[in-house]
Amino acid sequence: MYHKTTGYRVFSVFNYAFMILAGLLCFLPLLHLLAQSLSSKAAISGNLVSFWPVGFNMDAYVKTFSNSNFISSMWTSILRTVLGTSISMFILTCAGYALSKEFRGRNALMWFFIFTMLFSGGLIPSYILVTGLGLKDTIWALVLPGAFGAYNLILLVNFFKTIPKALEEAAFIDGASFFAILSKIYLPLSLPGIATVSLFIMVGHWNSWFDGILYMSDASKYPLASFLQTVVVQSNMQNMAMSQSEVEAMSEQSIKAAQIFVSTLPIIMVYPFLQRYFVKGIVLGAVKE
Repeated sequence: MYHKTTGYRVFSVFNYAFMILAGLLCFLPLLHLLAQSLSSKAAISGNLVSFWPVGFNMDAYVKTFSNSNFISSMWTSILRTVLGTSISMFILTCAGYALSKEFRGRNALMWFFIFTMLFSGGLIPSYILVTGLGLKDTIWALVLPGAFGAYNLILLVNFFKTIPKALEEAAFIDGASFFAILSKIYLPLSLPGIATVSLFIMVGHWNSWFDGILYMSDASKYPLASFLQTVVVQSNMQNMAMSQSEVEAMSEQSIKAAQIFVSTLPIIMVYPFLQRYFVKGIVLGAVKE
């Protein structure tokens, strides 16, 4: 058997070593963040923290969760992710099911959507449009502009094409409508593809920060990624509402580490439930008969 050959065994060793190294490169920075968030100011200032807390304390998390701007930004991100994913998946599944069929003008319509992947209206026209529609400073400014993605549409279209046509034809003979076929045949059989695209959309909404700063004039309405951008990248600690005594007693770096670690937890918690569909969804969505 091929798996007993020397070449295959050598390949397996290097493959497992590479995967372990890649896993450590993802895990160790997160572990370092956790250690920093639980360490004292003196330990962080002395560069003594690696992967284990030094001078253990929970002050950074107490301050983080007592900050109203952080809590409101997290709630905004959760609401945005739930609404954005739900609306996008509804639009994409309906469009993907329709475009997986052969009809006159289908190719022209597909190329129209592909064109949007290559060219856009630009930042200023997008801002004028969102402002003109009265969406600025609302959650819809974060949800509606990105509700439709051509790349995700192509994934779903190709995935729907892998479903045997015989199932749809049998349903038509039994008197099923298009909506019944979509809900009772295509959606249950397309869970890997739907889970994959949903994960892409969820991560995109959760990590998006620029549109929050662009469309929200009040820091209390920022999504979490935008809030972290102002605090971590721009080092604007005014949004943390820290007193002078707290600034002197706590490390800025530990607070930033605590916020970044907390912001990664929702996606880390969701991913294991979708992981079993992920690889299958990517492979099947890329295959076209």
